[in-house]
Parts: sequence; C-alpha cells; structure tokens
Amino acid sequence: MSVERDMNDHFHDECGVFGVFDHPEAANLTYLGLYAQQHRGQESAGIVCTDGHSFHSHRGMGLVADIFHKSEIKELTGRHGIGHVRYSTSGDSGLRNCQPFSFEYAHGGISMCHNGNIVNAPELRKQLEQQGSIFQSTSDTEVLIHLVARSKAPTMPGRLSEAVRQLAGGFSLLVLVEKRLVGVRDRDGIRPLVLGKLDDSWVLASETCAFDLIGATYERDVEPGEMVVIEEGGLTSFKPLGNDCKPHFCVFEYVYFARPDSTLEGINVYKARYQIGVELAKESPADADLVIPVPDSGVPPAMGFAEASGIPFQMGLIRNHYVGRTFIEPKQSIRNFGVKLKLNPIRELIRGKRVVLVDDSIVRGTTSRKIVEMVRAAGAAEIHMRISSPPTKHSCYYGVDTPDANELMANKMDLEEMRKAIGADSLAFVSFDGMYRAVGKPREKHCDACFSGVYPVAIEGPRSPQLSLLKTFNKKR
Repeated sequence: MSVERDMNDHFHDECGVFGVFDHPEAANLTYLGLYAQQHRGQESAGIVCTDGHSFHSHRGMGLVADIFHKSEIKELTGRHGIGHVRYSTSGDSGLRNCQPFSFEYAHGGISMCHNGNIVNAPELRKQLEQQGSIFQSTSDTEVLIHLVARSKAPTMPGRLSEAVRQLAGGFSLLVLVEKRLVGVRDRDGIRPLVLGKLDDSWVLASETCAFDLIGATYERDVEPGEMVVIEEGGLTSFKPLGNDCKPHFCVFEYVYFARPDSTLEGINVYKARYQIGVELAKESPADADLVIPVPDSGVPPAMGFAEASGIPFQMGLIRNHYVGRTFIEPKQSIRNFGVKLKLNPIRELIRGKRVVLVDDSIVRGTTSRKIVEMVRAAGAAEIHMRISSPPTKHSCYYGVDTPDANELMANKMDLEEMRKAIGADSLAFVSFDGMYRAVGKPREKHCDACFSGVYPVAIEGPRSPQLSLLKTFNKKR
C-alpha cells in the first residue's frame, strides 16, 4: 500500500459548491466560499463569473489559495458567480474534469457544477454518445449539460427541470446563466445545499461555514427535490422532482465530512459529534485513565466521551496540518512512516496510561492498526478503541470516494477479528440508535447505506449492469 493511500484511509467527500447572485464582489466572495469549504475537496477548484453577457472563468489543480491570486480574481468580472472544489475518485483527475464547466449552446452561455454522484450517468452518457454527443470530460456533470442542451422546453428552468428528472443519485447542483443562478437538490436530499443572504444578494453553498466567513446569514436548507431560481426579481422555488420527495440526508456528513462549525438540516455538526461521544460512553464504557482523540474529526466525540465517562480528555496525538500530497520517503524504511507524517504521540502523556482512542470510522483498518501500534510504542498500558460511527461495511455511490466493499475491514471481519487486526485491547462502535439519538432526527430521514447497505436510490446489486458501469466510470474520473 502506498504511503499516500495509507495516510488517507478515510472516506472522502468529492466536492463542495458555492454560488452568489448580484454582488459587486462576486468573484471574491466565491473565492472565500470555496476557501471555507476546502475540506470538501483539495484536488482542484474553479470559479466562473458572469456580467450578464459573457462568462469569465479560471480553474486549476491544487488548493484554492494556490490557484487564485489577485490577478486571477481581477479577471473574473461580473456580479454573479459559482465555484467548485473537488476531490476525485481514483483515475483521471486532470484539468479537464475541473468544474465549473461552461458551454455555449442555442440559448446562450451556461455554467454548471455539482457535488455528488449521478448513478445513472454512464447509461445516459452511452445513450447521448449513440445520438452523436461529444464529451470533453469524464465527469457526470457534463452529461447533465447535454441533457439541458437537448431539451425542447421553452425556458431555462424548464429545460433544467426536464434534465434533472432523468437523473438518479445524490447531488446538489448549481447552474449559472447570464441573468440567473439556479440551485437544485436531488429528490432524497442526500447531498447538502444551503441558502443564505448577504445584504440584498443571495448565496448558495454546500455548508453554512461558507456563509460565516463572508458575513452572510443562513436562511434555510434547499429542500429535497427543490429547485431555487434566483434572478433580478427575486427567488422562486419549484419542485421539478415532485412534491412527494422524502429526505435521506447523508448521516456521514455529521460523523466526518462537514466542518464542525456548520449547521446542516438544522443540526449543528459539532453538537452532533459531541453527543455521539456521549452515547458511545454510555453504550461502551472503558476503564481508562485518558480519552485521546484521533484528530481532527475525533475531537468532538472524544470530548463527549470524556464528559460522559468522567475520564480526563487529553490531546495525546498531535496532527501535522501541513502534509501535502507529495513528499520524499527515506530509503531506509521507517515503521508507520505515512501515519507518522500526519500524527505524533505525546509520550509523556501516554506512557503507562490506559487510553481510550476515539476516531470517526474504520475503513480498511490499516491506519487504525498503525495508530494503535504508534500509541502502544509510546508506552500506553492499554488501548481501548471507540468509533463514533457504526461499522462501515458498504460502498457509497452518491458522491463519496469509498473503496469497494471487499476492501472494507468491517465487511470482512466480525468485531473480535477487527479488534485483533488493529491490535486494540477493546473495540466498540456507536450503535445506529445511539448515533441517531445524538443527531436528534429519526433514522428514516437519513441515508446510512455505507453502514447498513440500504440504498435510498436503487442500486441493483454488485453484478448489475448499472453498478458495473458506475464503477468503470468512476475509475476514469
């Protein structure tokens, strides 16, 4: 296993989006909105702005602050803009897949970006190619652009409505035309999309932390299956996917993806994570001296565990926040090199202590095992691993980069086998009931397919043509 893969043994959300309508500093605000959501994608970023007549765009590989400088922002003129940060799946991750995409078609210019995954994109793409469509990327976003361009509906909202009705999956979509900004959310509301105001301007984003940075106020979440059309006359809401859309919001946003200072679906992410730790302490107590989080996402649940258990909380693992994607590995092998690049134990705290280690999830198990080894080598007398999510047994097909199910430790082993494999003295996961008590909303309003294997948008099984096409398609992205 490569060092980079070893260091990133977590699920990764693939994208974050931001949009602003009718503000003199649209490009600057979009830059800041993407900066606040950098955690949702670190591979590429892009911004498109329009002055109502023409489009101005800049895209690049890397982090937002490295791609955009004063000179680039100055060229992005116009009062309306959208932006995107991306984390790709394995395979093709070049500039051609950087969003937003911009095209000219019969009705003028159009720019588009989205967070999530359109699970029937491979089938739609195949149909479009057979009908003569030519694609410039391997992104499912471009499939949607072709569907919009081929629509015979007389208005842009009508063309977009006709297009999204053909889609299946989990997605939050932003569309920019010369004088409109449109936001659309999938019928299950799997991926987040929030609406805010900045003075007289409207803003859309994947998370509310983007609003906090620019001083915007959070108005509400875009509803499942809703389309919001923002133009000079104000905001109009439609339900192109029907009025019977039921929410299945991704519960892993609360566990890991979202920034803890964000509020999604009315729930503060930090509070949800903290309460998961409280539930975990009640369900799976440990006789220990210290509670130590695996930073950063393990910090709130570890604090909740410490509070509920009465065991002191300590930051016994220090994270290096400046580890990039490239580094020089020494010729002489260093044990657990990849993990040590990112985390280092405080031996003086750990030596001789019984430790509760709190992390958000176990994916392949390689990182967990190496963290346990590292803490053991630092002198821990006992290590009790506590995980603030249920066991991860299944792949996600709605916009999260996950390994195949056969690579997931919990899919191959029972609890005791996992404990032995990672080398902990005890291992426990929060229960489904505990997790949803912490979140404060019922399970039926969420997607927890990565834990349960119950997919709100039908995936017909591991041998289905749809799923085979999807896996092949994602490997190209």
